[in-house]
Formats: sequence, C-alpha cells, structure tokens
Amino acid sequence: MQYIVTGYDFTDDGAVQRRLNVRPHHLDFARATKAAGNLIAAVAILNEEGNAVGSIMVLQFETEEELEAWKSNEPYVTQGVWETVDVKPGRVAEL
Repeated sequence: MQYIVTGYDFTDDGAVQRRLNVRPHHLDFARATKAAGNLIAAVAILNEEGNAVGSIMVLQFETEEELEAWKSNEPYVTQGVWETVDVKPGRVAEL
C-alpha cells in the first residue's frame, strides 16, 4: 500500500531552529527508508519566504504496522518538528 504523509511543522519560536537541527537525522532516515524500498518521493512545503514549514512524503509499506513503525522512528516526529501528521492512502500513477 502506498501512503501520502503530510507533516506540518510547529510554529513556536524554536521551530525553525529545531527543524534545522533535526534535518540531518531526518535526511539520513529518509535515505535508509529509500534504500529499503519504502520511500517513493519527498517534498518540502515552503512558505511565502521560501522557508520549509512542512513535508510531504510518498511511502509504501506492506502493512500498516510497518507504516506505524516508520512513523514512530521518523526524526521529525520523535524530535518535535512536525506538529501534525496526516496519513492518507494513495497510489502513484504509472506514467
């Protein structure tokens, strides 16, 4: 099953710095997720100033338990970067 994961960042005073601090860990985790065949695409959501305020990831997992395991280990979740995380089932078009 494929999933569209949308994470929106916290907006407190420390949110931008927290994202910057956690970003290397998030990218390492994303690379490992891609190497495992579970990451299809990743996109930063930008505000009007061009700063990242969230993320969209298209992931695929055999089970919802694998998705939940991913989510419980994603650094932007565990380190308080994403305030909300929305997960919807989806399907990438074969073009």
